[in-house]
Amino acid sequence: MNEVYLRCENEQQYAQWMAGCRLASKGKSLADSSFQSEIQSIRSFLAMQKTNSGSSNNAAASDESINTHSLVSPRYHKKYKPKQLTPRILDAYQNIAQLSLTDALMRFLQIWQALPDFGHSYVVVRFKGSRKDEVLGIAPNRLIRIDLGVGDVVKTWRYNNMKQWNVNWDIKQMAIEFEGNVNIAFGCVTADCKIVHEFIGGYIFMSTRSREKSDTLNEELFHKLTGGHEAL
Repeated sequence: MNEVYLRCENEQQYAQWMAGCRLASKGKSLADSSFQSEIQSIRSFLAMQKTNSGSSNNAAASDESINTHSLVSPRYHKKYKPKQLTPRILDAYQNIAQLSLTDALMRFLQIWQALPDFGHSYVVVRFKGSRKDEVLGIAPNRLIRIDLGVGDVVKTWRYNNMKQWNVNWDIKQMAIEFEGNVNIAFGCVTADCKIVHEFIGGYIFMSTRSREKSDTLNEELFHKLTGGHEAL
């Protein structure tokens, strides 16, 4: 593996290079507004290292005091040891250490919204004609059929191709019709069909709103799309 070594004249230059690399990894340029905040977070992290460098015992105790099991999901504990996770946790902490509570929450929301599966909800269902349970992913713009055993995506259906959807409250089954004579039906195993109905209706309602009319709410259309009624 090829390696490149870069010698910086001072701490500020190092922070600028590192900040530039971080932005580049996110597809951003040095002109991005977060460049200065990245520099500041790196310098704060360096300052913390200087503070702890006087006593290696204190640093070791600080590392041991971090409970990685409460901060990292089990799947990462299978891949990495606590000694590998601790520096990453400290690095991530320094990115928000100087932020106020409100700014830290906003940063969390931005990172959360950038995740590939943001806005997805999952329900275990049994499709009509199938002998096994599967997962139905409900995204803002599509439905996703997922193999429960291996997690692979089997099929996707977009809302803009949906003609209608109905719920049979007697047998707790949803039926959806798409363009091209595509029809699917399924019963919900881990949730009520009404919840799936409300998710679909809510996402379709949000897709009908425009920026110009974002302050006004068409309550009649909203209740029409989301207000499923059980049979008496």
